[in-house]
Amino acid sequence: MNVFRSPFVWLASSLFILTPIAFICLFRLEFGLALLRHRQYFDDVTIPSSLPKLRPQLESAFTLEKIAGQPPQTRVYDFAVEMVKGATDGISRTMLVVNGQYPGPTIEANQHDRLVVHVKNNLPETTSIHWHGLFQNGTNFYDGTAGITECGIPPGGSLIYNFTFGAFSGTTWWHSPYSTQSTDGVSGALVVHPTLLPPLDFPTWDEDVVVQVADWYHDSSEDLLVDYFSFSGVAGVQGNEPVPDSGTINGIGQWGAPDERTSYFKLTVQRNKTYRLRIINTGSLASIRFSVDWHPLTLIEADGILLKPTLVEAVTITVAQRYSVLLHTTATSSPNGLYWMRAAVQENMFRYQQPGQNRDIRGIIQYFDASELATLPDLPDSSNPGTGAEGALDVNGRTILTPLVIEPPPESSASYYMTISFQKIFTGRVLGFMNTTSWEPLQGESTLMAVRRDPQNFAMEGASIVSEQFMVTEDTVRVIDLIVDNLDDGDHPFHIHGLRPWIVAAGPGRYIGQPLDKPNPLRRDTFLVPAYSHFVLRLVTDNPGVWAFHCHISWHAAGGLLMQINSLPSKAAQFDIPEQIISHCRTTPSTMKRRH
Repeated sequence: MNVFRSPFVWLASSLFILTPIAFICLFRLEFGLALLRHRQYFDDVTIPSSLPKLRPQLESAFTLEKIAGQPPQTRVYDFAVEMVKGATDGISRTMLVVNGQYPGPTIEANQHDRLVVHVKNNLPETTSIHWHGLFQNGTNFYDGTAGITECGIPPGGSLIYNFTFGAFSGTTWWHSPYSTQSTDGVSGALVVHPTLLPPLDFPTWDEDVVVQVADWYHDSSEDLLVDYFSFSGVAGVQGNEPVPDSGTINGIGQWGAPDERTSYFKLTVQRNKTYRLRIINTGSLASIRFSVDWHPLTLIEADGILLKPTLVEAVTITVAQRYSVLLHTTATSSPNGLYWMRAAVQENMFRYQQPGQNRDIRGIIQYFDASELATLPDLPDSSNPGTGAEGALDVNGRTILTPLVIEPPPESSASYYMTISFQKIFTGRVLGFMNTTSWEPLQGESTLMAVRRDPQNFAMEGASIVSEQFMVTEDTVRVIDLIVDNLDDGDHPFHIHGLRPWIVAAGPGRYIGQPLDKPNPLRRDTFLVPAYSHFVLRLVTDNPGVWAFHCHISWHAAGGLLMQINSLPSKAAQFDIPEQIISHCRTTPSTMKRRH
């Protein structure tokens, strides 16, 4: 990250432009840092001397059941968030997981189902569960964002999340957004099958498999977070993000010398079949390049949006993104019927060398008729084996993807300008800033509860800053543009809750009125913002509630790189928030301590 070290004061400014179509308001709120105070929350955690072991999972745990088309029903899950001892890549450490598993249970449902998840917090610290990408229309209080839509589930407490999916379908995931708990293992897949079938000429598949890839650390995220916020920084430099030691595919990774890497996630396939692989990056920092040796892939989905089928040799997935690819099991190159599945951890975000690091994470595709004696693929090894497919793309965060269904965005009536940067504040710590505000939670209540208590006065219409809450408030349904300039020298995977915007512009440098991509831009909830670049999102403020908009790198989110969209506060004030959530706000602050 690029840290601005010289003091400065920016003046607030606003630009008003009258056009024949609409009155465009470009707000630029930028304030000095002299009075900024930042509070980071850590729980006092005592790790028990004896912990249960991480439960191994069968290959079948990641193959979806054939429930698509079933009548609407209520699907009930029980989650116990707990500490275990695990060695995902061969190195034992304390982990935070759900139901003793990493990844946690895969939730599978149909679009018209109701989901009820009973969450019991067996941790000695607060937790919550966020349902990534879901719209939560009318149930913003179940979004699971601690500090914003709830205060979190206190130690020993519980909460029932109870909601429907509305317009959402596709591949996504759930995780704890509380501090950096997802880095330690609190995450799992969530797949929602659509009610409407795709066009008849859209490809079909025989089996449906979830593939969760992630970077992985040998130290606890709490210890790493202390180093990240320390005055000496990680590896002696303030602002350095902790670099992972390895990675995992469906919870299994490798570390150490090549001959010591013996555990691999294995997917057994039938020959001449088509498998849909739903790939999810549940990691904390690194993008991951996914490929299968000698198997071209067909890309068909990004973050729940169907794409025009595209032949690819690999897809690079940034943190929190999801892609679906089709794997056709027709390869004959391997003498023993085994092929490497690769999740190559990308190093472009790493600021220092991590001793012993393994970025070459692998799994195995095993054909059903493979040799029973074979344990590893019998092919010449290569760091870039290729697929043998002419014209196949290598998809990354800068690749232009084409939606299957044309859904042109409406014209916008307002624009809000913001910047991404990292600053050293007066205490000497380095924090993330949207414009010049580094987010911190309110005390004793969530943002949603504060808005509900005083919807008209908590945050003014438009852009405002209230107690380190940088917010854009719209109390009517409007189409707005968020214009974001990344002033940092690092890439940022940004995620917006409750909304699915159109990406109408993206490119290098600052936004100075470059043409917008209006005919058929992609809609998605998680998007990469490369270093020193811009992007423009167009969204409709028709979903009442308070929605986080933040970087999904764990260390950056913990460092305050977050703002909020306060949509239709007058309607949000009418929410019947469950007493269970309200009561947590009376008890949760006592479990936290303040760290300046």
